[in-house]
Amino acid sequence: MVRGMDTRIFYLVLYIILALAVGFCAFSARRSKKEIGRAVALLELSFLPPLIGHIIIIFSEYEEISFVGYYFYFIGMNCIMAALIKFTDAYCKGTGKGQKPPKFMFVMLTADSVQLLMNIFFGHAFSIESIDVSDRPYYRLVPHLGQTIHRVVDYFIFFASLLIFIMAIRNTARIYRERYTVILASFILVCVWQTFYIFSRTPIDRSMIGFGALGLLVYYFSLHYRPLRLLDRMLSNIAAELPMALFVFDPFGKCIWTNEPGMKLTSVGMRNVEDATEGLERIFGKGSIIRNEKQWAESRVIGSGDSATYYSVIMNSVSDEADQLAGSFLVIRDNTEEQLRLKRELYNSTHDSLTGLYTKQHLYECIRRKLDENSGTHYFAAFVDVKNFKIVNDVFSSAFGDLALKQIAESIRSRMTERCVYGRLAGDTFGVFVPVGEFNAETLEAELESFAVTDGSVEHHLLIHLGVYEVTDTNIDVSVMFDRAHLALSTITDEYKRHIAYYDNKLREKVLWDQQITSEVRDAVAQMQIRPYLQPIADAEGKVIGAEALARWIHPGRGFMPPSAFIPVFEKNGMIVEVDRHIWRCACRTLADWKERGVDLFLSVNISPKDFYFTDVVCELKALVEEFGIEPSKLRIEITETVMMSDAEERMLTMDQLREAGFIVEMDDFGSGYSSLNLLKDMPVDVLKIDMKFLSDTDDKTGRSRTIVHNIIRLAEELGIVSLTEGVETEQQYRSLAEMGCKLFQGYYFAKPMPLEEFEAFAIK
Repeated sequence: MVRGMDTRIFYLVLYIILALAVGFCAFSARRSKKEIGRAVALLELSFLPPLIGHIIIIFSEYEEISFVGYYFYFIGMNCIMAALIKFTDAYCKGTGKGQKPPKFMFVMLTADSVQLLMNIFFGHAFSIESIDVSDRPYYRLVPHLGQTIHRVVDYFIFFASLLIFIMAIRNTARIYRERYTVILASFILVCVWQTFYIFSRTPIDRSMIGFGALGLLVYYFSLHYRPLRLLDRMLSNIAAELPMALFVFDPFGKCIWTNEPGMKLTSVGMRNVEDATEGLERIFGKGSIIRNEKQWAESRVIGSGDSATYYSVIMNSVSDEADQLAGSFLVIRDNTEEQLRLKRELYNSTHDSLTGLYTKQHLYECIRRKLDENSGTHYFAAFVDVKNFKIVNDVFSSAFGDLALKQIAESIRSRMTERCVYGRLAGDTFGVFVPVGEFNAETLEAELESFAVTDGSVEHHLLIHLGVYEVTDTNIDVSVMFDRAHLALSTITDEYKRHIAYYDNKLREKVLWDQQITSEVRDAVAQMQIRPYLQPIADAEGKVIGAEALARWIHPGRGFMPPSAFIPVFEKNGMIVEVDRHIWRCACRTLADWKERGVDLFLSVNISPKDFYFTDVVCELKALVEEFGIEPSKLRIEITETVMMSDAEERMLTMDQLREAGFIVEMDDFGSGYSSLNLLKDMPVDVLKIDMKFLSDTDDKTGRSRTIVHNIIRLAEELGIVSLTEGVETEQQYRSLAEMGCKLFQGYYFAKPMPLEEFEAFAIK
């Protein structure tokens, strides 16, 4: 068969090459990320023992070494069968019933391997005999009963695997059968070749060449094979079913194929598809499609306005192996719906859904661009606020409220020029940015005076206020401009005749003042710049029995600051909570000191409305009296009537909890609010502080004030509440109130608020 070359050397070299190739395939398959990679690697590795066994048999001239080669060969064949079971299951997955390979096959292979190895002791499986091959000794196989058993086991498993491949071919689509048919044919060829070797008594087993080739085919078809016919068919179907128009051109620009959307776009059929080029040029312009460029992409708009159609056009060329132009294809996508959707989304994101005006964010962005583009123009930023709009919704319905907002928006829109920018800020507020020269305050005042909305059956006058800020610094944030315009509204909050207010230096100074003292409050508390001043509280005999702790600020630079300079600011921004907590702690520290010194006086402290929102008043006060070891009754709690105006039930619950903890609760400023008498019947208070300022003097000529005070005191007494009149300034007031039955007094007649040291000198004898 092989001339000019030693037969044994030829097959030795061939088997070594096959072993190296199969080993490389095993290594490559093991590193593959495909699911079948592990099964392929195992099968490739199983081909190595038989190949190595035959390399040993061919190379050896010694009986013992040849025996080793045959054991490698036979045990290796069992390894191939075991790996074949795993590979067949993985390769044909999804084409059968999905059952796992039976375990008895692996048991059979294991038992067969054991009986083959026992041949070392019993010689029942095979022996070898020496013959001459290429003038050198070669040990040929002499099979016995054990060898027959081995072949029966291997052939059984082999044919079982073939049966699975046949079922896979039958159950899979024709386009996929190639990958199973090639492997099946290779298996059959190797089987026939191996059978020929068994019965021919040929010295060298040439079927090992088939096993090596089978390993290479398994590796290729499992990991690298792609069914090109399937790909061609699928790509053809995909191209035909594409929702966008697809055109294929030959190298000369002639259209040779298009899909259904392409035919619809160019009004051609498959019989006259070459006319598609003319149809495209009719739509997009002559020379706009067939160009000298290999690839290009652009967007096209055909028509204008609402009838405009938007296209995305992409051209690509195709070259052959020699880089010669083989043709080109054009993809045209109708983006009209997408573009319209994007426009709608953009509009919705920049315009208010109810009024159609700009949203706040977009308004600010447009104003910033206008300022950058028109740096020489002076502008007003106007904050438009509809007063008491909640009442409109409550009384006339939310639908009427929406109508009102739409009519306000339309009124703004109708009065603005293209040099103005306007939008809806939030709720019932709008923002307008207008050149100073176009702002006519007199005309606007007259229009706002009579502004009303109507739905045909109901007409309602709206009170609208404008806060106006003149933009002097274009570098500040737009939101700050409108904050300042909004701040100007605070000067006309209760005005019904004035509708326009301007941000001026006075307001600016107030803002700066508020910011300055707010930034200093924490240091002022920590350094005791803010401290309690005590105003004495006397009984009917004029004896001082306690005091009210009032916050005063002794500023290191500004000196004594009256409460009117900082308390309203802190009540507005919430920093009053820090001040109140500080005064509570100072009062408790003073009471603890008095307790140690045997001084029997009480202190009352104020609870601001903000305290209820930012702290747990009951827990905090209970913790303080426990920390300083004082009686809760010595720390009296003053709650103003205005606190009760919001969430009265919750406030009453808090007052109940304070009284249960042992605190004495006082209602401050009684008489300054319209609902005092209504609340008094349910309010859990111990002391009623009557406001003398509101009730005027008790010695008025008509006696009406005296009658009011007298009846309030009597009412309190009948309810079991102690009356305390604050603001007592004259001896006559004091005597008259005492005669009426008032128990406690506070006011300048006795003393002004004073530092702790002065109070102790005044009150403690």
